[in-house]
Amino acid sequence: MIKQLTLTGTSSKSDILISAGLLSQAAAQCMRYFTPSRVHIVTDSVVAPLYLKTLQDQFSLPVSVSVIPAGEEYKRLATVEGLYCDFLKNGLTRKDLIIALGGGVTGDITGFAAATFLRGVPLCQIPTTLLAQVDSSVGGKTAVDLPQGKNLVGAFYQPRLVLIDPEMLSTLPDATFADGMAEVVKYGCIKNRGILDMIRMPRYRERIEDIIYECVKIKRDVVEADERDTGLRMILNFGHTIGHAAEKLGNYTVLTHGQAVSIGMVAAMKLSHAMGESNDLDDVLASILMDLGLPTELPYAREDIFHALLSDKKKMGATVNFILVRTLGRADIEKIDVETLHQLIQKI
Repeated sequence: MIKQLTLTGTSSKSDILISAGLLSQAAAQCMRYFTPSRVHIVTDSVVAPLYLKTLQDQFSLPVSVSVIPAGEEYKRLATVEGLYCDFLKNGLTRKDLIIALGGGVTGDITGFAAATFLRGVPLCQIPTTLLAQVDSSVGGKTAVDLPQGKNLVGAFYQPRLVLIDPEMLSTLPDATFADGMAEVVKYGCIKNRGILDMIRMPRYRERIEDIIYECVKIKRDVVEADERDTGLRMILNFGHTIGHAAEKLGNYTVLTHGQAVSIGMVAAMKLSHAMGESNDLDDVLASILMDLGLPTELPYAREDIFHALLSDKKKMGATVNFILVRTLGRADIEKIDVETLHQLIQKI
């Protein structure tokens, strides 16, 4: 049975379908929502051998393909320019369809290309990693990195359709699956403590479809309330401020995104302690993350972390918007003065 969620934005609607085996129905589902004359699939060098042919062969329309290199280090404007060239070469128009088949990096790059090519081409996201299924494929954030920081160039562009097939997770290496679990833990911390209870159960992977649904439902609700990330949507950045700084210091190759978010969430909990909070949630959270095979300790000097996060989008003038969790299942947005933050970071 297909679970469906609908995200209604200010000027667009995004339908999210979740079901095991959904990849085998992808073309049929796409033709329910789109009327293209051709389809262009963007995937990466890791995903292409696994799933590209299965998807491509379902369409009776002309299908063209771009295979981009896998890895955060390729999430650059140069990669997007390469996609524009492929779109032009294959005669893509504003009535056609672009499909992002891959993880978060592929989804972000393809989404940004779709948003900006010819001022917008219809988009379908087919996320292949847990991280992309529970988080990055939903909500319309698209972006690429600059040398100065992560996701600094982007656009809000809702995919009309998101097809989530949990069976695709069976091909993920354990480390990549754990990477996505960092975002699952995030949702449990900021909005639904029951998610944390689910993942602490033995054989929780057998309930992964339900876990994905609960995470996506939270994101749907938050994005509908704040599509442009000026208020409530900021809570989705729990762990990301320090996490992005750590990713940057490792040149986006030392830490995966999930590892960085894991470290960043624990650091944010410790920041609460440094601000005078008396709970022991940093130990509780660290235990959950370590059980999932994720790191919890900052590998870089605090001074380096502080200077790296100053280029983050969450810095607003002389303050930084920090997401703090003082009670599991609820998040607060706290504006912290930059100099105060400098002192606090030395204590975590």
